[in-house]
Amino acid sequence: MRMALEEAERAAAHDDIPIGALVVHDGVVLARGHNERERRADPTAHAEVLALRAAARALGSWRVLHATLYVTLEPCAMCAGAIVLARVPRVVYGASDPKAGAAGSVLDVLAQPQLNHRPRVESGLLADECATLLRGFFAARR
Repeated sequence: MRMALEEAERAAAHDDIPIGALVVHDGVVLARGHNERERRADPTAHAEVLALRAAARALGSWRVLHATLYVTLEPCAMCAGAIVLARVPRVVYGASDPKAGAAGSVLDVLAQPQLNHRPRVESGLLADECATLLRGFFAARR
């Protein structure tokens, strides 16, 4: 998660919301990503999506099996959908998102029994540090 926090800081450096993600595959960091919505003018350029795309390229498959996705903020509905579609077996996130979280806070896309894949989800890893980074980012803009 500390590496995901480093990615989040990279997002803040170019005025994107500081969220970072990484994919660890069989114990090796396979891919990293941070929010780049502002930089790319792309509403889908979330940290998780960018990390999953890079992981899929590295693996040569859209299935990101035997992996853990670490992300500093609870995934939104779009990212949760991408996680399910990529068949990521485990997700670990830091801070909960009471406004848009889709791993239990607002929605629980990752636990929907109707979907064909449900990853194991763990929350709260370095949650205070993840939340502090986000709060500081938004406080500086108010």
